[in-house]
Amino acid sequence: MSVKNVTTIEKNQVKLELVIAKADFDAAVDKAFKKNASKIQVPGFRKGKAPRGIIEKMYGKGVFYEDALNDILPDQLTKAIEEAKLDVVSRPEIEVGDINDEGVEVSAVYFVKPEVSIKDYKGIEAVKTVREVTDEDVDHEIMHARERASRMIEVERAAEKGDFATIDYLGTVDGVPFDGGKDEGHKLELGSGSFIPGFEDQIIGHNVGDEFDVNVTFPEEYHAEELKGKAAVFACKLHKLETKELPALDDEFAKDVSEFDTLAEYTADVKANIEKRYADMADGDVETQLKLALVDAVEAEIPECMYENEVEHMIEDYSYRMQSQGISMDMYMKYTGMTMDNFKEQFRPQAESQVKLQLALEKIVELEGLTATEEEIEAEYARLADMYKVEVDKIRTAIPADMVTRDLAVNKAIALVKENAKITEKAYGEEAAEEKKPAKKAPAKKTKKAEETAEEKAEGEEKPKKTTTRKSTKKAEEKPADAE
Repeated sequence: MSVKNVTTIEKNQVKLELVIAKADFDAAVDKAFKKNASKIQVPGFRKGKAPRGIIEKMYGKGVFYEDALNDILPDQLTKAIEEAKLDVVSRPEIEVGDINDEGVEVSAVYFVKPEVSIKDYKGIEAVKTVREVTDEDVDHEIMHARERASRMIEVERAAEKGDFATIDYLGTVDGVPFDGGKDEGHKLELGSGSFIPGFEDQIIGHNVGDEFDVNVTFPEEYHAEELKGKAAVFACKLHKLETKELPALDDEFAKDVSEFDTLAEYTADVKANIEKRYADMADGDVETQLKLALVDAVEAEIPECMYENEVEHMIEDYSYRMQSQGISMDMYMKYTGMTMDNFKEQFRPQAESQVKLQLALEKIVELEGLTATEEEIEAEYARLADMYKVEVDKIRTAIPADMVTRDLAVNKAIALVKENAKITEKAYGEEAAEEKKPAKKAPAKKTKKAEETAEEKAEGEEKPKKTTTRKSTKKAEEKPADAE
């Protein structure tokens, strides 16, 4: 393979012309022949036994050219890109020219990364919100631990808010049972808001063994068209009442929930963990502000394909995470009423910000001459191997060294921006006294929010409280909780 010419067609778009050596192409054609010969029937020969020359004479000399090119082109183009030192950001538009004694002439049109300029990346102003840990914060955290360590005990009294009631129910509208309106032995926390409004309140005050009716009205925005705004009656029977018993707040509790022997030690550790969490949140917010400033500071004529590619990557990542929860993209689209175009539009703003941020950081790497040492690269491979619980050699095979080097250099660029930023501190809560203004969100924050919103919608389709998708299990589909 040899690069014949590289021509700039327009801004950020180049035409790469190359010649695939005849010997390489002939080898690819021979490989295509061996791959396809068994499928070809030629009169006078058993199927798959006809010589290549006979097949080419019958079907044309180029009968195997397309398969040969499909096989050889990706590697040839990769080598040509490296030889021409192009930083391509799009799939190629390929045109095959003459196939002759010299080889195969090929042209490929690519978009390449744009020229980038960035200024004032040192001295960016940011505000760090410092939050002190209060006694209430610590108490709140410890209460969560007590909740997790609690046990359920049966009670013999009238049902109260906060109790866990085990009930049977059968729902009807105008005397007719409806789908999702029946269950037996269902455990419900009274006051949790898991079921449609008014349902749980009408259980409060009843005793074990009581049989009673619960009268509710389906919300107007309910997902089942036939039940929207309809009045329903649930015939219920209360089988069991339980309440949550919290453990005593003493040294024994500390031993049970932590590695510490005393409540005082455990409490101190809880406070230290909260302090670290608040500090991490403050640092993360500062980093968000700095990244926003970099996005605003970058100047470049960015090819549309870079945004489109980033959107595709975000959707692939989101789809993978949804599938890990048992929710397919088709299911998500069906129950949210979204189309793929809607979905792409939702991710577009954050994709634009992410592309600009990456370009800004790469430019800083270039301007500052940042790179990674061999020790840092080896340490990163070790970290990744530990994170994924695989051998270091497998990580090296999966992730090229140049990719690790680039990521480490980008991280150094972020660190450099932080080190040179002008950061002022503000106590947590001061913003409440200031005039509220619309806040511009960082790309990372915006991305996370968009994904969380979508996840909440999809996950809600599995939960009784939501009004979209029901759980896949039959029992869950029968709960009136679906009726919110």
